[in-house]
Amino acid sequence: MIISPREMICALMTALAFAPGIYAQGPEKSEAAFATMSPEALRAFEKDVMRRIADFALIPPKMNTSPLPKYDYDKLDYGMTIGIERTPKGRLWACWVAGGDSPKAFFVLASSDDDGETWSKPRLVVDAHSKNLPMDRSILVGNLWTDPIGRLWLIFDQSMDMFDGRAGVWASICENPDSDKPAWSEPKRIWHGVTLNKPTVLSTGEWLLPISLDQREGFGPFNGLFQDLNPLRGANVFVSNDKGVTWQRRGAAVFPNPDWHEHMIVERKDLSLWMLARTAKGMMQSFSTDGGKTWASPSEPPGIRQPNARFHFRRLASGRLLLIKHGDRIDSHEGRVQLSAWLSEDDGKTWKGGLVIDERKGISYPDGFQAPNGTLYISYDRNRSTDGEILLARFTEEDILAKKLISPQSKLKMLISKPLGVKDPKKK
Repeated sequence: MIISPREMICALMTALAFAPGIYAQGPEKSEAAFATMSPEALRAFEKDVMRRIADFALIPPKMNTSPLPKYDYDKLDYGMTIGIERTPKGRLWACWVAGGDSPKAFFVLASSDDDGETWSKPRLVVDAHSKNLPMDRSILVGNLWTDPIGRLWLIFDQSMDMFDGRAGVWASICENPDSDKPAWSEPKRIWHGVTLNKPTVLSTGEWLLPISLDQREGFGPFNGLFQDLNPLRGANVFVSNDKGVTWQRRGAAVFPNPDWHEHMIVERKDLSLWMLARTAKGMMQSFSTDGGKTWASPSEPPGIRQPNARFHFRRLASGRLLLIKHGDRIDSHEGRVQLSAWLSEDDGKTWKGGLVIDERKGISYPDGFQAPNGTLYISYDRNRSTDGEILLARFTEEDILAKKLISPQSKLKMLISKPLGVKDPKKK
């Protein structure tokens, strides 16, 4: 990361507030103090400044429930899907990233009251940027989740720059998501790291939340600032026994060549936990037989091949497992093309189906849910920095097994949102 002169000046101005021992002497004596510092002392000062800048990510962000016209579609120029969810009365909520897969990122939410046929303009925006900060503060990944008691959760990360080595998982809860005026709680920080996928409700009643504390120690000038967190880095699992009031870290799997982990967990029929995670070499797996306290050495899931990209993996009401991946075969892919749906009746030993829900290139980041009537809903994005489309596929398990739409309510390539602003070619 290259820091502009303005950013460096702002960073030094920030340092003034935290180094009174040096600056109280006046500028001339302060300069003399720096001149006598050893290289090690100067580096320690630099690290202290950057660590204090990272603390800006600990400030709770604001939930903007009146985002128009500032965040209307004609002002947006990028789209990366985050998640989709259904409320108890049937409203659909979708969340996506605007600003770019970059430090400029922020969240936008919209809703649908007609089963995804049409969507509102942006109804909620979470944008943590501020002209008063020395550099960008991003909100880049997260998800939407309706918990077992009907509340809608918005889970998101907040970090200085793209990843300051610590970041943080935050959650805001809406108890009236079907209302004309949904009310969102003040965001609460759960822990360090980031979360990209929904919690899993275990047979014990516990809620299991996947949190990635990246095994990389931070980007650019933040690298190595939070080495005290190194023993906790990995694909963490957090557990709540009190309906999300508190969360406790239970354990973590550590993967080779991780890429944000983006891990998802299902409980198998023998009550063991199966974790799938994203790595630079594709999908990998780990297992836990003690509720997530310890995890087996990572391995490749037999017969499944997936590019370095997000996937979706959940237990369905039928007892089957659902896997959304790239490629029209379970054991192959050609990159981020041919997003397909698969079912397993034997906890992942074999897979059936292969419904291609979008055959085009540049499609990625599936997330979804199952409605009470069994219908499956999957959101994903297409050509984030050019088309910027957030799309929806609506289908059934029967469609998956038939490898084509046979259910009357099923529909593919439904548009959730499309940015209409001027495109920035520098955005990923």
